[in-house]
Amino acid sequence: MEDDILTTLKILIIGESGVGKSSLLLRFTDDTFDPEQSATIGVDFKVKTISVDGNKAKLAIWDTAGQERFRTLTPSYYRGAQGVILVYDVTRRETFTKLDNWLNELETYCTRNDLVKMLVGNKIDKENHELDRAEGLKFARKHSMLFIEASAKTRDGVQCAFEELVEKIIQTPGLWQSENHGRAVQLTDEDAGGGTCGGYCSLV
Repeated sequence: MEDDILTTLKILIIGESGVGKSSLLLRFTDDTFDPEQSATIGVDFKVKTISVDGNKAKLAIWDTAGQERFRTLTPSYYRGAQGVILVYDVTRRETFTKLDNWLNELETYCTRNDLVKMLVGNKIDKENHELDRAEGLKFARKHSMLFIEASAKTRDGVQCAFEELVEKIIQTPGLWQSENHGRAVQLTDEDAGGGTCGGYCSLV
């Protein structure tokens, strides 16, 4: 029954430790939430098929440890990714200020420069926000990213974040069509150019 699947996409979830990357993933794939979720060791991996605009896409979603000691995994983790979700915690400003480091890492190791980026401000269900929506939106616009605020605990924005990301990838044929012809990720002339990052941003 896999014949009707348009494409398989590699999606990454990155960000500092404790921002809720695994919780977002588990809410999306299994619709579960564990307030005692332990830190990810190395890399976790989930597969989920979703339908966006009548197109079915199988998502291979990679969840990585945010801690420095696991950074050796980085190059292989980023290779061939078509979409990335950058997560910060709206109640911890330091997780937001370190997003620049994650973007630099993304540019260093990613094999394509037209991949779609989604910024997610997580834990909006909590009190004592240190960041408001406007700051996240400004950062996302500056770096040509989609943006949404979410809560893995209450489900708010979680499904929407993944669907918007996949929709944007599908609207960028150069990102996924070549993937269906062989497993190798090859840089084409198109990839070597400026990519297709217009200043798009999700105003959900």
